[in-house]
Amino acid sequence: MLSIIVPGEEHFDETTSEFIYRDNFILELEHSLVALSKWESIFEKPFLGSEEKSAGEVLGYIKCMVLTPNVPEAVYLKLSEENLSDINEYLEAKMTATWFPPTLPTTPRSREVITAELIYYWLTVFQIPFECETWHLNRLFTLIQVCNIKSSKPKKMSKNELALRNRELNEQRKKQLGTRG
Repeated sequence: MLSIIVPGEEHFDETTSEFIYRDNFILELEHSLVALSKWESIFEKPFLGSEEKSAGEVLGYIKCMVLTPNVPEAVYLKLSEENLSDINEYLEAKMTATWFPPTLPTTPRSREVITAELIYYWLTVFQIPFECETWHLNRLFTLIQVCNIKSSKPKKMSKNELALRNRELNEQRKKQLGTRG
């Protein structure tokens, strides 16, 4: 979860001839499958697609991420550049200690469009409890990727890979035994 402070404001009310002060507003946000699902139900298009988002769509996603109840509309208009930077940093955060080795450049990437329903499908297939829908989205994707890797069959070695491995093993054994072959 991310907490940001939206700066308050001060303005002069000419009708009462008084200064009006509004306090800072604390927004709590969560980049999760729930927020993604809300956004897709409003805009009826995939959030994770490659299409550029308009300013209204970005603001719409921020609103979908908000957990703070009863946020006045004016608060969203007061988001500072620093607030938006903090939100972007939070969206891109890894949120896990798990890492994966770099994939081979020949590995084809799926062209499947990822939507909230597809992610819920993955939760069902891998028997991941739906309570994880409130996790940071990148952490949830990591869990799904781990489940996918652990449940897939090991890849068979090609003849070339097998020959290379056997050569390396033979060289190691020659060194250990002090022989030439």
